[in-house]
Amino acid sequence: MQFTVNWPQGVEDVIKLVAAYVLAFPVGWYREKEAHSAGVRTFPLVAMASCGYVLLGAPSQHRSADAQSRIIQGLVAGIGFIGGGAILKSESRVHGVATAASIWNTGVVGASVAQNRYLLAATLAVLNLFTLRILLQVKRKLNEEESAKKEEAEDR
Repeated sequence: MQFTVNWPQGVEDVIKLVAAYVLAFPVGWYREKEAHSAGVRTFPLVAMASCGYVLLGAPSQHRSADAQSRIIQGLVAGIGFIGGGAILKSESRVHGVATAASIWNTGVVGASVAQNRYLLAATLAVLNLFTLRILLQVKRKLNEEESAKKEEAEDR
């Protein structure tokens, strides 16, 4: 058995893996900073692994489009399973849904990079960070207003 390396393809694959990692890192950094269970390690690893799986199933690697479709289908299910583990219910509250959705989105970031869809990957990463960061502030403000209305109604 002879060991050969397709260096141009290998370098391109490594660049894609690093790009997926870099695009997911800010989301992980933010989640870590906010002390969430999934953070700076989880998000880049999900993106990089998703990218790797899609690269392995790429039709250019002498595999069929059906094979790649099955790999992506498996990724969707597998990442959904990982994200599902982040969702917790306590009494009447559910926690971790944004984390689960972000993990799922990060998988698509990695798969997009593998498909040379860099604009899609960057857009997904930016919108994910925007949703977690900016819309959290909006959510908190709405919750404060709702609490104030409840208190006002109770005072009457």
